Formats: sequence, structure tokens, C-alpha cells
Amino acid sequence: MPTVKSAMKHLKTSLAQRELNRQRRSKMRTEIKKLRKTADYAQALEILPQVISVIDKNAKVKIISRHTAARYKSRLTQFVTKLRPASAK
Repeated sequence: MPTVKSAMKHLKTSLAQRELNRQRRSKMRTEIKKLRKTADYAQALEILPQVISVIDKNAKVKIISRHTAARYKSRLTQFVTKLRPASAK
């Protein structure tokens, strides 16, 4: 434990920020799993913009890197595209 007062303050804020980052990362992962469980193309199309928004927000506040965000978005978009029925192509 820190003994200097400013170090104690920094520890308190960093622990709070860590918890917030964990919540945001968890929400993102939950949204991604929800999309991946979807087998219906129409429903996946509705969910995809919400998931991309969550991923972009996490990249913006540096919870994940922008390259990781781009990779997630690309793979999820490919996943939804593969769900498209043959008649809709």
C-alpha cells in the first residue's frame, strides 16, 4: 500500500477506472456473444450496429486498440454476411 497521500489518491482512482474498464470490456464481450448466437439473418442485421457501436466506444477510450476493434468488426460483419440466405444474395 502506498504511504504518500497523492499515491493513495492515485490508487483509489486507478482501482475505480479498472473496474469501469472491466465492466465495459465485459459488456462488449457479452454483446459479441449475443450476436454470434444469433442464427437469424434479419435479427443479426438489427444487432450488428449496436455491437459495432459498443466496440467503437471501447476503442475510443483505449480499452481495446483500434486495430483490435477493426478486426472484431470485420469478423462480425463477415459472420452476418454468411448468415444471409441464398435467395437474398
